[in-house]
Amino acid sequence: MSTILLVEDDPDIRHLVSYKLTRGGFTVVAAADGVAALRAARENPPDLVLLDVRMPRMSGIEVCRELRAGPLPPTVPIIMLTARSRPQDLEQGYAAGATEYIVKPFSPRDLLLRVEAALARVSS
Repeated sequence: MSTILLVEDDPDIRHLVSYKLTRGGFTVVAAADGVAALRAARENPPDLVLLDVRMPRMSGIEVCRELRAGPLPPTVPIIMLTARSRPQDLEQGYAAGATEYIVKPFSPRDLLLRVEAALARVSS
C-alpha cells in the first residue's frame, strides 16, 4: 500500500482528497502547511506527494525545492495541486522539481487516476 503525503491548507479540499485517496487504497498523511509537510516527509518518507502551491508559512514551491534537496529520493513523484494555472506558474513548479501539475478545480476521479499513473511509472 503506497503512502501519499497530502499538503493542502484548505480543510475541505484536504478532506475530499484524503477521502478519495483512502477509498482508492492509499494511506494518506495530511499536512496543512509546508513546515508540517517537511516534518512529515522526514519522519515517514512518502511514495508520492500532492502539494498545494499557495499555503501559509511556506509555499508549495519552497516545499518542493526542500523535498528535492533533502529527505525524498528523486524518484518520488511530486504533483502540484493548485489554482495557479498561468504558464509561468507551471514553469516555476516544474523548475522546483514537480513531476506533474494539476489545476483546481479538478475531478477527484481524474486525480486518483493521475496518482495511480505516477506511482505506476515509478515502479516500472
